[in-house]
Amino acid sequence: MNQETAVIRNFSVLLSPTPRGARLARLLAVEQLREWGLLLHPAEHIVAELAANASTHGRVPGRDFRLTLYVVGATLRIEVTDTRGDRPPRTELPAPDAESGRGLVLVDALADRWGVTPGPRPRKTVWAEIDVSPDPGNPCFGGAGGLFQRTPR
Repeated sequence: MNQETAVIRNFSVLLSPTPRGARLARLLAVEQLREWGLLLHPAEHIVAELAANASTHGRVPGRDFRLTLYVVGATLRIEVTDTRGDRPPRTELPAPDAESGRGLVLVDALADRWGVTPGPRPRKTVWAEIDVSPDPGNPCFGGAGGLFQRTPR
């Protein structure tokens, strides 16, 4: 009996909860996605928004946030974990003239699914998932070929 096992790709890194750490999260995610043969859009934007939120709203001096990326089957999952579990993300629309507050609106528009997982205390993880499909013509990923982002809804 010849069973094909699923290839699971993962990447995880701790970063300082600063604007520089958020920028580094985006840059590292882009490089990892390229290595895996995945399209950068919309994952790059989702990472940027979640990392910016972690460095702004989830910041606790001396405690890092974690960026985790992994691909299981046909799903890319992006997770950002910070140490402010007492501050769940707010998804309400800001005033039209507000200069910030639209990050999760973008995540909601770009991701196929997203949510928040509490704990372990004092942490929370904000995650987003993007459905991806195999591309037999692209040899960049796994034995069956590369992965590419499906066309937007």
